[in-house]
Amino acid sequence: MANLNYTIDIEAPKQKVWQVMLELDTYKEWTGAFHPGSTYEGSWDKGSKIKFVSEDDRKLSGIFSQIAENIPYEYVSIEHLGEIVDGKEDMTSESAKQWSGSHENYRFTEKDGITTVDVELTGDNIGDEIRKMFDGMWLRSLQKLKEICER
Repeated sequence: MANLNYTIDIEAPKQKVWQVMLELDTYKEWTGAFHPGSTYEGSWDKGSKIKFVSEDDRKLSGIFSQIAENIPYEYVSIEHLGEIVDGKEDMTSESAKQWSGSHENYRFTEKDGITTVDVELTGDNIGDEIRKMFDGMWLRSLQKLKEICER
């Protein structure tokens, strides 16, 4: 698979954009475009395990990952490890293998009060289905992030 890349310019300092993007309350708000009720469990600290989840029919689903790198206000890299299905971690199904080893990378650069957020998703196993899903979702989510940051 080729890398997926998404970019948005936000009229706010990168420290504010970083905080809005990663703090739990505002994270829930901007990621609602992916799935209503989206949240995370865990820490953004380098090496920490983190789960990106939501509830469907009272069952927890999503993906689980590890923070590969975290340079505050500059860069964060998430290595995806597998899926969460009915509240249980799955690394062996075909669907889970699509996520395994993929990375979601965020870069924050600021110039003249404008922060550019670059999002890159890399992975050898991610198929066209995930690409199609992300193309619409990322654009809506980043627009929501921009809206929150520019309030």
